[in-house]
Amino acid sequence: MFKYLSIIFISLCFSCQNKAVIFEDKKLKGVCFVAPPREIEATEFDNVKNIHAEWVALTPYGFTRDGSPEFRYNKSSDGHWWGESPKGVSECVRMAHEKGLKVMLKPHAWVQSSTGSTFTGDLDFKTEAEWQTFEKSFGEYLLDFAKVADSTKVEIYCIATEFENFVEKRPDFWHKIIKDIRSVYKGKLTYAENWDCYDKVPFWAELDFVGVDGYFPLAEEKSPSLQAIKKGWEKHRTGLEKFSRKIQKPILFTEIGYQSTDFTTQKPWESYSKHPDNDALQADAYKAFFEEVWKESWLAGCFIWKWFPDLKRENDEGRKHKFRDKYTPQGKIGEVVLKEYFKNN
Repeated sequence: MFKYLSIIFISLCFSCQNKAVIFEDKKLKGVCFVAPPREIEATEFDNVKNIHAEWVALTPYGFTRDGSPEFRYNKSSDGHWWGESPKGVSECVRMAHEKGLKVMLKPHAWVQSSTGSTFTGDLDFKTEAEWQTFEKSFGEYLLDFAKVADSTKVEIYCIATEFENFVEKRPDFWHKIIKDIRSVYKGKLTYAENWDCYDKVPFWAELDFVGVDGYFPLAEEKSPSLQAIKKGWEKHRTGLEKFSRKIQKPILFTEIGYQSTDFTTQKPWESYSKHPDNDALQADAYKAFFEEVWKESWLAGCFIWKWFPDLKRENDEGRKHKFRDKYTPQGKIGEVVLKEYFKNN
């Protein structure tokens, strides 16, 4: 009898651990709001409201030079972008809240190198002393902005972004920093990991959301059809659902975006595209996401990469507007698509 009861108990435990995750709150409809270099007015958030977005992610960058263990960030608004300082971030949170928007504060690290920049996930150091130096200064950065998040009543704090190697090699740092952040910030927590290694993060159980930067490859063609892009989501959607069941946490796309160019669904993570413009493909990529993924019960929502305040437009013979960044949907067909789906979902 005991043997059979044990089997039943184990089966029930397994079943409970693998039940479908249902995110019962309203899905997060957000954009990643680029830090403004200078002070802005609250009206800059009106365009976010106009597409029926309800959240903004604020992204104050900090910096380290490739090979240097010193991490630096803007502790004051002097000599650097206003919107990346604690004062500027606090003001942006205040203005967003004033406009009825909720906020995710999402610190980013920029790894500078002699050739421009290095992928954050590859950051590495040769010695224990270098790692400890980096962890001290980087930890101060995370805690300072956690205090900003708490004092301004930010709804979600994303503790860091895309640190695959750092996470794998130094898990003790992450377990400790999460506890330290919890001691000063009372809201929800997540962490943003890249689309190809989110399943390797060892501390999801300590957070409220599994944060994924969702630059999944979807279609190889220069300008694939909407149906082809939708089909490209099938295996990724299945993998995300299985992982959500395993961890028993909802998944939040802390970033998702596409450039308005040819081939954008081939490698959506490639930031610097030399491909010709293709606004329609960006729009179809958004359509595919909303039609194939948005309805899933395990999905908590998304933040579109990216949205510029005070965006300067240059008229091209009166026919179209060109923007300094290919990712933004602003003024393109993609903006119309986002507005439609955010309004009706």
